[in-house]
Amino acid sequence: MTHPRATALLGCLVGALLASPAGTHAQSLEFDDEGFLIASPEDLIPPEGERGINLVGDPSEPGLYVVQLTWPPGTGSRPHYHNNARHIQVLKGTWYVATGAAADIYDPDNMIPVEEGSFIYQPPEGHHYDMAKDEEVVVKIWGLGPVVTTRIPQPGDFARE
Repeated sequence: MTHPRATALLGCLVGALLASPAGTHAQSLEFDDEGFLIASPEDLIPPEGERGINLVGDPSEPGLYVVQLTWPPGTGSRPHYHNNARHIQVLKGTWYVATGAAADIYDPDNMIPVEEGSFIYQPPEGHHYDMAKDEEVVVKIWGLGPVVTTRIPQPGDFARE
């Protein structure tokens, strides 16, 4: 359970980050009895078979969440959007994205490279898809839940065989 002081502190941290120039998330980190959370680099490695960790909160629940996702080379998402805004920082590797109207049809050859250290803001219902192409990519995503993801249908989705 999230301690109220920790939630307020994290809200301040996220605000500071925004003012400065997040599949499955099986593992969640625990706050101590006084509401602090300190995660070592080893704590941030996803469990075998998982690609992410809930650092704070849970995207499927109301309230603030922070997740860290690790994408192996050649993996990513298909065109979709979320009901709430999401804030993303690329921690490792080059993340490729397609946004807006360009993201309505899946075309991995026409994506924008987003370098390590970069920040992405995805507006509510902003169409997009993303991918790790030639290297492992780690991203941190935060926002307010609950997150509802809606897939954008693609040509041929309803074709008869």
